[in-house]
Amino acid sequence: MTRSPALPGGTLVLDSAGLAKAVLRDRSVTGWLTLARADDLRVITSAATLVEVAHPRINRPALEWTLSRLVVEPVSEPIARHAAALLADGLHGHKYAIDAMLSATALAAPGPVTILTSDPEDLTALCGGRATVIKV
Repeated sequence: MTRSPALPGGTLVLDSAGLAKAVLRDRSVTGWLTLARADDLRVITSAATLVEVAHPRINRPALEWTLSRLVVEPVSEPIARHAAALLADGLHGHKYAIDAMLSATALAAPGPVTILTSDPEDLTALCGGRATVIKV
């Protein structure tokens, strides 16, 4: 039996909306995290995403607890260069830099890769069909 492309496999990636909803214990995102843990999958985000999700109203203890349950991947020089290459197809780094870093991080992860995001169009454009992108 093959896995549906809407189910996570390999690596589950959270963008800022996915991470924020995990902090808020959103039912949909919690379901994805439960599936990922049951299948012993990696759950990751980019270090750049931490900058995007941080704001004065976020529940800091809940954020720290959520981060303790996933892997925060660094933005290394190879990831930054890959992100810049992803932007070369016409998206501007000023607006899409963090999405590009997250996409490069996702594409470097063991596949198949599923990304939970509030911006499916942007991440689909950046990943070019090499990851399953799910709107949360």
